[in-house]
Amino acid sequence: MLIRTIATVAALALAMPVAAQGIPKAQSPEEVGFVSHRLKRLTDRIEEGIKNNELPGAVVLIARNGKIVMFDAFGFRDKEAKAPMKTDTIFRIASMTKPITTVAAMMLMEEGKLTLADPVSKYIPAFADTKVSVPKKNADGTVEMSLEPQFRPMTIQDLMRHTSGLTYGAAGSNPVKQSYVDIKAMAPDQTNAEMVEKLSKLALLYQPGTRWEYSMSTDVLGRVVEVASGMTLDKFIEERITKPLRMGDTGFEAAPDKKDRGARPQKEGPKNEMPNIPEITLRSTWKSGGGGMVSTAADYARFLQMFASGGQLDGARIISRKTIDLMTADHLPPDIVMGDDMWRFEALEPSKRMGQGFGLGFAVRNDQGRNPLPGSPNDYYWGGAYGTYFWHDPRERMYVVFMMQSQTARLPYRYLMRDLVYQALIGN
Repeated sequence: MLIRTIATVAALALAMPVAAQGIPKAQSPEEVGFVSHRLKRLTDRIEEGIKNNELPGAVVLIARNGKIVMFDAFGFRDKEAKAPMKTDTIFRIASMTKPITTVAAMMLMEEGKLTLADPVSKYIPAFADTKVSVPKKNADGTVEMSLEPQFRPMTIQDLMRHTSGLTYGAAGSNPVKQSYVDIKAMAPDQTNAEMVEKLSKLALLYQPGTRWEYSMSTDVLGRVVEVASGMTLDKFIEERITKPLRMGDTGFEAAPDKKDRGARPQKEGPKNEMPNIPEITLRSTWKSGGGGMVSTAADYARFLQMFASGGQLDGARIISRKTIDLMTADHLPPDIVMGDDMWRFEALEPSKRMGQGFGLGFAVRNDQGRNPLPGSPNDYYWGGAYGTYFWHDPRERMYVVFMMQSQTARLPYRYLMRDLVYQALIGN
């Protein structure tokens, strides 16, 4: 009896990573249209990359037709400590926070507490007076910046689709981006209220609605959630999204007793330096709606399965089916222009020339072709600066979560994931 009990406990422990998601596992990849020996190409390529020091380790989760096709860990959770990667490893997901914050705002829309057409100044009055920076070229060739009023106020929709005129800070010749650095716009010891008060005093980079500029827009949206709901952003997300979806390892930091589950990067880049990726247990006053959360592949799969299931999962209704339709449509105007340095997104740029646009919280694919990466019209995706990436392809009834902590490998592996997942998908 004792031997049988020990064996049963061991079997349950091995099954736990999949069971913890509440998403059933396919009997084989072939059951849901994949080919096992072709999926092995993906496995082999990741293992080759780890051997060649391209990345320290990764977790891959693929689901189709509501069933897990692949849920594997590769390499090291912490290479310096020689700690192996596990499927329950917790990652800093950076901008994969944005879809979660956007869902929080859409929940408030469904409750009549905000609308997408609302001006941001309705919730953050200081933005009513924010001016727009306009470059003026002098006769001697020098450029100086002047200020003009907003032609129309930035809206909640602008925040969700990154057409607000806000930007990210960067040291250099652009005075608006430099100003974000000067005021420490992303300081960890500020509240969301303090953050938006500082941003509202800076000039906008562009007129709202005229350019797609990846930005702190979703951070500002996080403050809108706080004002409209009367709750702090972290509490709203915990009580209204992660708890109902049983995403127990997802939040703005992990509990101290989970520190040994945190993924760590390796030295990389031309100077062979450790990238500045915060520990998962680091607690900040600032709850960044644009990039502050931690999660696991299994937890994020539950978030995506909620989308795949029409806005609910295991009896927890988060948003409606029609709200998902709205979020996953392209919201960029036909005359939108990409910001001056948005070319750095390469194949992920949400532009017409790439056959893509931007919905509410993530990029969306509009056309088959033009983009060098495989996919389907109406698939949607986003990633984080620390290496994590997801996409959901409703036409193929499939979503993929790729978790790693690397900044230099993030674009190459997003491309590889697309190529190697779709080449293994043969059946209907």
